[in-house]
Amino acid sequence: MKKQTTRRSTDKLTTLDAFLKEEGKLEEFEAVAIKEVPAWQIAEAMKAQNLSRKRLAERMNTSRSQISRLLDPKDGNVTLATLQRAARIVGRTLKLELV
Repeated sequence: MKKQTTRRSTDKLTTLDAFLKEEGKLEEFEAVAIKEVPAWQIAEAMKAQNLSRKRLAERMNTSRSQISRLLDPKDGNVTLATLQRAARIVGRTLKLELV
């Protein structure tokens, strides 16, 4: 005997943004997402250049722990100046845009 399937209604579905806003978490998640992109891009550029965290820290005249904070998307305490220096060292530029 074939099992009868029921169709689910999409009427009560919401967007992720709407759900996060309702839960009071939208700004927190947006901040992590905004930080995650440049952190990932710097990490990828480091991989492409075979550049370790230690070597990046040396080139930036900073500590490895500062580089770890820079590459951690959940750590929002990184200045634009730090992002700019890191981007320049890996051959990129930082572009900040309001939309």
